[in-house]
Amino acid sequence: MMKSALQSSQNVADQDVFIACEDNLSFTKRLADNSMKLIVTSPPYNMAKAYEKKISLQYYIQCQKKIIAQCVRLLHPTGSLCWQLGNHVSKGEVFPLDMVLYPLFKDYGLKLRNRIIWHFGHGLHCTNRLSGRHETILWFTKSDKYTFNLDSVRVPSKYPNKKHFKGPNKGKLSGNPKGKNPSDVWEIPNVKSNHCEKTIHPCQFPVELVERLVLAMTDTGDRVFDPFVGVGSSIIAAIKHHRIGYGCDTEKQYIEIAKERIGQFKKGNLKLRPMGKVIYDPALPGGGQ
Repeated sequence: MMKSALQSSQNVADQDVFIACEDNLSFTKRLADNSMKLIVTSPPYNMAKAYEKKISLQYYIQCQKKIIAQCVRLLHPTGSLCWQLGNHVSKGEVFPLDMVLYPLFKDYGLKLRNRIIWHFGHGLHCTNRLSGRHETILWFTKSDKYTFNLDSVRVPSKYPNKKHFKGPNKGKLSGNPKGKNPSDVWEIPNVKSNHCEKTIHPCQFPVELVERLVLAMTDTGDRVFDPFVGVGSSIIAAIKHHRIGYGCDTEKQYIEIAKERIGQFKKGNLKLRPMGKVIYDPALPGGGQ
């Protein structure tokens, strides 16, 4: 029933992609309970960006509560919900949206597994406070039984050949040969003007940020949903790893760009920053890359 309902829409791009220019509350009503293994998104921060109208913080919270309620309904019992957030700033005062919205998720009984810090090196330069260079991802689950594929997202060990120097394991490797846990602090470049994935969207997801969540929290064939899909980075991350992507946005131009990017990806022509690529360091020869 879920597939047939969405396939009737002219916005459907392919059999592994279901995307529409539509309000997320309307879009989600056609989706089945417990159908999404991963829900990952970055909602507007109520900062009067080109794609949003600034409203009171109280009304913003009410709007977020409505879509969060739908996402909880859609979330699979062993699935994960990842809400990526920055700060709302009003009259120079900073309101961390992860702290503002955290009670809403708890009201629905979700359990916080990590507060992931996404660190990036570039952004606006502030004059009356320190320049912000991080945002957060709140990772929630419905239950204590949830998908987590750590081996799929391990990163190279700092000392890959380090061995135990005493005890029963003397001489054996002291770390996991597959690499180490990436921890809850992720350094991934944000999408600025010189990023190969850059579109007209002012606050675009880097695909590799979502890739790590897709690989860790879903299995092949699972469904991934983004209720604020923008230009489709989360769907690209999903289908790149053989998942099924669902998404919606009310901005027609973003949906058209998303469709174009998805089409280019399927043809093998879309430029993406490789997952885990070394970050450019001007102090090193060739930037260290």
